[in-house]
Amino acid sequence: MRIRLTASCAALALLAGCSAQHAAKPSDVAPATQAAAARPAADDNLNAVAWSQSAIEHDLIYLQTYRDAQARLPAALKDRSWDALSKEDRAAPLKNQKPAVVLDIDETVLDNSPYQARLIRSGGEFNEADWAAWCKEQKARALPGVVEFTQFAAKHGVAVIYISNRAKDLDEATLGNLRKAGLPVSGPEAFLGLGTFVQDCEQIGTEKGCRRQQISKKYRVLMQFGDQIGDFVTVLANNAEGRSKAMAPYLNWVGTRWFVLPNATYGSWEPALFNNDWSAPREERHRLKVNALRVD
Repeated sequence: MRIRLTASCAALALLAGCSAQHAAKPSDVAPATQAAAARPAADDNLNAVAWSQSAIEHDLIYLQTYRDAQARLPAALKDRSWDALSKEDRAAPLKNQKPAVVLDIDETVLDNSPYQARLIRSGGEFNEADWAAWCKEQKARALPGVVEFTQFAAKHGVAVIYISNRAKDLDEATLGNLRKAGLPVSGPEAFLGLGTFVQDCEQIGTEKGCRRQQISKKYRVLMQFGDQIGDFVTVLANNAEGRSKAMAPYLNWVGTRWFVLPNATYGSWEPALFNNDWSAPREERHRLKVNALRVD
């Protein structure tokens, strides 16, 4: 027993000595610590962008939506009383107006996920300069099903009109990208960007109500398409209650007159989670989004 105890003590002493020697060399553990510190923080947008780019389910939702709309379009065209504008946006009565469909552009018609992917890789956030540069590249691809739908509409005498919150100085690049992607563009009047002047209508932020009212003076809108509720109706309060209230009168229109596409990468839904305060630090916005999650 004594021999075993002595051997054990010797072994412990040896281990202690090794530990002491190892602890005396901080350079051995420094690389791991430095690597952890250098590792970039997880990006809130990573899964959303990866899903948008790689999940076939994403593409199938778009195909399903545009195919369903195409199947419904002839009946809407035939019904002279059919209108997809809210009562607030219908600024002129329906009377011998030309038929039209109205589409948002980004993440409704064109896929800008490569721009989002660049932000993730660089660790950056959205900014107007980088966004404008991406738009001017004219590389955004058409989302599944939209080319076939819009070409079908145009073939049947339905005007295809695009309302976007891209700035007006991006008109030329945007129209060029739409044409390259195979979408019908009748001319500059087919695109109503942010900053479009509408007489006797006060623009509220980036809301599209004034532009929809302008369209209503000339067209009977058969369908609207978008990835945010602001593409369909004006949202006066961008919080959960305000967003639900804006949509409540028109829930029966979803899937018949209004067609909503998925966008988990950005949108007005996100700032609604942190009181619309983009000036808050990125970490604080992340914390508030985590706090908004339901766990039961």
